[in-house]
Amino acid sequence: MTETVPLDGRSLSLEQFLAVVRANGGVSLAPEARSAVALSRRAVERAVANHRSVYGVTTGFGALSDRTIAPAQVRELQVSLVRSHASGTGPPLPADVVRGLMLLRLNSLARGHSGVRPEVLDRLVDLLNRGLVPWIPEQGSVGASGDLAPLAHLALALLGEGAFVAHGSGEREPAGAVLAREGIPPLELVEKEGVALLNGTALMASYLALGVADARALLEAALIAAALSFDALEGNPESLDDRLGEVRNSPDQREAARALRALLAESGLATPRKEWAGQDPYTLRCLPQVLGAVRVGIAFAQGVLERELNAVTDNPLVFEGDEFVSGGNFHGQALALALDSLALAVQYIAGFSERRTARLLHPALNRGLPAFLAPNPGVSSGFMVPQYLAAALVNENATLVHPASAISLSTSADQEDFVSMGPWAGAKLGRVLANSRRVVAVEWMIAGQALELRRPRSGGHGSEAALRALRRRVPPWTKDRSPADDIARLAETIASGAIVREVRAEVAF
Repeated sequence: MTETVPLDGRSLSLEQFLAVVRANGGVSLAPEARSAVALSRRAVERAVANHRSVYGVTTGFGALSDRTIAPAQVRELQVSLVRSHASGTGPPLPADVVRGLMLLRLNSLARGHSGVRPEVLDRLVDLLNRGLVPWIPEQGSVGASGDLAPLAHLALALLGEGAFVAHGSGEREPAGAVLAREGIPPLELVEKEGVALLNGTALMASYLALGVADARALLEAALIAAALSFDALEGNPESLDDRLGEVRNSPDQREAARALRALLAESGLATPRKEWAGQDPYTLRCLPQVLGAVRVGIAFAQGVLERELNAVTDNPLVFEGDEFVSGGNFHGQALALALDSLALAVQYIAGFSERRTARLLHPALNRGLPAFLAPNPGVSSGFMVPQYLAAALVNENATLVHPASAISLSTSADQEDFVSMGPWAGAKLGRVLANSRRVVAVEWMIAGQALELRRPRSGGHGSEAALRALRRRVPPWTKDRSPADDIARLAETIASGAIVREVRAEVAF
């Protein structure tokens, strides 16, 4: 494990989240959190002993909240809740999404308002630190009253009744066998613990945390690819003047322009015009404005995320004086809005990138480069069809960015009559990001080839560093070959951040 993060329900950062979720860092429960959890647990025990009517503790759930549960059945109620709600379907969630879901549910419980025993949190700590990933189907949550079905599958694994993802094979492995092998006894739920595990926004928040991190990385890669294209198409750097962003009152536009100026510094291709030659197309001239808008979208999503990382999102919540307050903190509307908005911002990256790729290949628009950058146009098709791929992916994205949260379907006999649909927004965002990485990979590959065709003139410091990073992975196009593996390799290095780090090692932007 690379890092141990103490969890207190108040101070988890995105960087810590990623260290645990993607770098397999460890976690621990902060002493003050353990004390707060124990304190809220005692409030639940007093309420049960005094036969108080408390939602989800001594009553049923959802539309059945008017049903009082007999004292002899209050623990059975929690187990029945988990079993009945574990109704998900579809492929398993990716491991990083599941680790994020567990981490966020654990951090929320650690705040000390959920009324569970510290033992529940200790089990989640064990799963994270041992690299155990519950099998949680992707589909089944509507993003209100918590991510009920996915979190029920997590709870079912803790009970020893669900499944884990087997190491290596990725197949389902019965939870009972995994827990026995690890020496972890199945969890026996007591009052309030089932509803505390299931009520929460952990799946949506996990999607958003990963999406924000991936969108930031993709934007950096897109800036580099755009600089390559700017050089290869002999763009006019006048459009990157900082004064334009200043009078637009747009710090995001100014930041995008600043980054591009750094990448294009000392270019022999993107040079000011000595004579009037018309204006560049929008895909070059409006780079600061469009990529600045992407920065706005990412910042909005990150703002929602930073609040949610340390949010308490179950129901009811326990406060001082043994007060139980019922409300709707489990509702994912803000997360759904952020997820839907972030997907749209990412599609701006992809759509913008594909248009530059098309221009690089078009003999009437690419300012003197060969058609499709082919070594022998006609005999060779060059990069004709990688642009088809980019266009296909952009079109797919266009259907995926329709907001999931634009429509609600009522659940639980109309007790839960407006739900967020945030989990589908999160799943779609993951696919939009994957598609967009491939689109940017295509631009990087084609713009790099175009830059070489401009020799002996060279591009800016950043463009040349990007070309060197490209050539460490992808050879020049001297005759036609399948580019599929090249595109996949580049997309993977964009996802990992490796190729961007190589450029940053040479140029600060």
